[in-house]
Amino acid sequence: MRKKITLTSKILLGLLLGFIVGLILKQLPGGYIKDTLILGGIFKILGSGFTSAIKMMVVPLVFVSLICGTASMGDVKKLGRIGGKTMLFYLGTTAAAIVISLTLASLLKPGIGLDMSSMVSGDVAIAESKSLVEIILNIIPSNPIQALASGEMLQVIFFALLIGIAINVVGKKAEPIKILFESANEICMKMVYIIMLFAPYGVFALVADTFATVGTDAIFALLKYVAIVILGLLIHVSIIYGGLFKVFTKQKIKPFLNKFTQVAAVTFSTASSNASVPVSLEIMEELGVGKATRSFTIPMGATINMDGTAIMQGVAAIFIAQIYGINLGMNEMMTIVLTATLASIGTAGVPGVGMIMLSMVLQSVGLPLEGIGLIMGVERIIDMFRTTVNVMGDNICTLIIANSEKDLDLDLYNKNSDKQIA
Repeated sequence: MRKKITLTSKILLGLLLGFIVGLILKQLPGGYIKDTLILGGIFKILGSGFTSAIKMMVVPLVFVSLICGTASMGDVKKLGRIGGKTMLFYLGTTAAAIVISLTLASLLKPGIGLDMSSMVSGDVAIAESKSLVEIILNIIPSNPIQALASGEMLQVIFFALLIGIAINVVGKKAEPIKILFESANEICMKMVYIIMLFAPYGVFALVADTFATVGTDAIFALLKYVAIVILGLLIHVSIIYGGLFKVFTKQKIKPFLNKFTQVAAVTFSTASSNASVPVSLEIMEELGVGKATRSFTIPMGATINMDGTAIMQGVAAIFIAQIYGINLGMNEMMTIVLTATLASIGTAGVPGVGMIMLSMVLQSVGLPLEGIGLIMGVERIIDMFRTTVNVMGDNICTLIIANSEKDLDLDLYNKNSDKQIA
């Protein structure tokens, strides 16, 4: 009997073929067939169509799953405890990520001796940054329906948590509403499953379009910058995530890594933390994490946890400062750590959001925003790697908190230890 190819294998094949086809297209001359028919037509429909379908599910899935997760806890004190642990993990690891990136960039000096001013092409349009007070106040929606419609994720999360807590407090009388949301959650997950069947084609188109547009020129031009960012990501994953996982769970990390390839395929191709939410919820269930924990920490992490992005910001800030000949002292370094950590709370998990966060960091230490134009060429490439690290942090946090809350089925988790990566 012929062995069926798994969806993960198909997605990874799509990644590989997209990379090859993209580099081939990069070498071909521009024209109607390449630019309009292939890149602007077929690839755009497949890639953007898949991304739009995933994004379509983000708000309803996060909203419904958070309500279900909060309502199923039964104990409001437990919710506060899990919420506190989650925030401590996300903000603590984000601060550590920025310290790692600042240290690496200061030692390896990516901008010294490089004249990158020719890479700036026009003005860089950056969204207006928000103060800490504005970020906190913006969490509370004045109109929750509008928040749902416009995809204001922090407001959606706040409203969903409030509903979940209220269902808990009301108790038996709220049981019909609780059942309704649980049914809605099952429907959302099934819709996501249907959309994911088209993932290999969407991933192929997205990756092929990226490499056909960026090619190798931009990568080589900023090779040192890119290398330092990736080095920082690897250090953060191996030391911070690996260390915390080992210390707080005492389990092998291999079962998680086997499953995480499914999530990484999505994050690497879409560069969106939000797009990974459905797949992260699925693999956490398969690894034995209880619904109460995973339904809370995964959606929350997609909005708040930005460790990979924080590493990019630290390296980029030093890189831009060195190119413009600006020296950053210890006070400026501490300002970058604080600003980037707090900025991670107020940004959504969608492609390109790191540039908005970076503008806030640069302004906090007086660096020119025009410097962002220097790294725009490789932004998409970096975005793939850093988003994958962002989401890995969400999943590691979920496993650690589930274990601390006795909400992790260790037998089910360790069942995956001998399984090969699909």
